Amino acid sequence: MTEGHERVRPLRSLGPTALRVTDLCVGCAPLGDMPDTFAYSVPEDRALATVRACLDGPINFIDTAASYGDGESERRIGLVIRERGGLPAGVVLGTKADRDLQTGDFSGDQMRRSVERSLRLLGLDRLQLVHLHDAEHTTFENVMAAGGPLEVLRRLRDEGVIEVLGVAGGPIDQEIRYVETGAFDAVITHNRYTLLNRSAEPLLEVAHRRGVAVLNAAPYGSGMLAKGPDAYARYAYQEASTGMIDRTREYAAVAAEHGVPLAAVALQFSLRDPRITSTIVGMTRPERIAQTVELAQLAIPAALWSDIASIAFDSEDPEASRWG
Repeated sequence: MTEGHERVRPLRSLGPTALRVTDLCVGCAPLGDMPDTFAYSVPEDRALATVRACLDGPINFIDTAASYGDGESERRIGLVIRERGGLPAGVVLGTKADRDLQTGDFSGDQMRRSVERSLRLLGLDRLQLVHLHDAEHTTFENVMAAGGPLEVLRRLRDEGVIEVLGVAGGPIDQEIRYVETGAFDAVITHNRYTLLNRSAEPLLEVAHRRGVAVLNAAPYGSGMLAKGPDAYARYAYQEASTGMIDRTREYAAVAAEHGVPLAAVALQFSLRDPRITSTIVGMTRPERIAQTVELAQLAIPAALWSDIASIAFDSEDPEASRWG
């Protein structure tokens, strides 16, 4: 463990598993250099510096996926892991098994290929946490079929290649359906439990009741709740609606009245929910680690939470148009 991890944030159990994680998680999707998704690029030197800062800082949890930059995020993380002679003790790294991005193959065999590539890119011989990723691109029946994605991932767990299985995706009804199978110990939702959109509320309830760890990604809605709508008028990787921009300005005005940054309010909205085990925040610069911890620790008056309670929020899927 690096010296920085002596200052690690308090740990909590990841659902029923032996993994222990901080309430903050460094999201590495943008480190895959995906300008089509995020509307900005991240050069390799900055990405590597960000991963190094993470391994030296107070957050012990890192999230990536096979699909982030089609392996680029994992490759960059793997370069730093090799620099360190392996994943430092106490660090928890989660990734995701994905369909073939070129062919759309979402078979059991593809899940094994995805995991094997992740191992190679990360330079590891086992993975602590692997999520079945973006199953909206296939059917529930395919995932659950004999020889299908779930059976193969379970087999990899039985072989000791994977320690813990989770599920990560978009549509909330689908996420709930997978959680209710009892096959997963963790679930990731993104952009669906923020100040602006709370469509994941039913998922949080079901997962909490079943003891499944909820990992809430994108508390800033992919950036607008951190940068403000004038600088970044996007939500869930697409142009934000006029109504959403107007509500962001309402939240920002309340935050300003209480003298706190909107980003702190957006982040702590997730952190203060006892149903959420960890909040995944995308970071692309090394200084963002300390800045995020600062936002998490900033004192926010109780009156602010009362003041924002009257501001409207969406309860419909922010990416509904993508699923047809």
